[in-house]
Amino acid sequence: MLIGRVAKTSSTSKAKASPRKGGKTAPRKTPRRSWRARLRRRILQLCLLVLLIPVILIALFAVIPPPTTPYIVSEGVRLGSVERRWVPMEEIAPVMARSAVAAEDANFCLHWGLDLTAIQEALDEGGARGASTISQQTVKNVYLWHGRSWARKALEALLTPAVEAVWSKRRILEVYLNMAEFDEGVFGVEAAAQHYFGVSAAQLSAVQAARLAAILPNPKGRSAARPSEFVRRRAAGIVDGAATIRADGRAACFED
Repeated sequence: MLIGRVAKTSSTSKAKASPRKGGKTAPRKTPRRSWRARLRRRILQLCLLVLLIPVILIALFAVIPPPTTPYIVSEGVRLGSVERRWVPMEEIAPVMARSAVAAEDANFCLHWGLDLTAIQEALDEGGARGASTISQQTVKNVYLWHGRSWARKALEALLTPAVEAVWSKRRILEVYLNMAEFDEGVFGVEAAAQHYFGVSAAQLSAVQAARLAAILPNPKGRSAARPSEFVRRRAAGIVDGAATIRADGRAACFED
């Protein structure tokens, strides 16, 4: 009697567990994700992509020449064409590298991208003079846009330490010299040497290099070939400064 009840119960359980139609179980419905969750996910993906692009470009340009910059593209559109030719540091006269550092960032080998002492001095003077290092100028030239704005300065301050962490000082100066503007539509030291003096960057003399460095802050308003009295005095000081940083070791980080 007991055995019969157990068998009946077992049979009933199997009947309840068995599928109803054609031996197939009904598919379980997956709850649909809300549009808010999907939007949050898309925003997160976009933010990660925005953060990842600079990291990729910083790593990439550590080993290959940047093909162009936003400013060079805009000037090419405005003027129709630009003069530019990339040359490695080995094909740039060492005195040109020293002159650029002496003119723009004498402590280039001593800081990590931001010269806090120069920034404080500029603030004390009410912002009358700039405090951007060669590293900051390189970041601006390669990755950002020209013009004064807090947004650009903030991005520049964020990207500069990253570039300093990945690139060598020699690489930063190499990219800087190849991307800097030396006249309207003239970019890079090789194009500038040919444009002003009819020589290659490797053949620049100390005076020619100093004059090119002297026009860097205002390339459209100054000329290395027809220097004003101010540019002559500035170039003379740069010649002395280039010799000084070579003698005291402040050029060691970018010279072989």
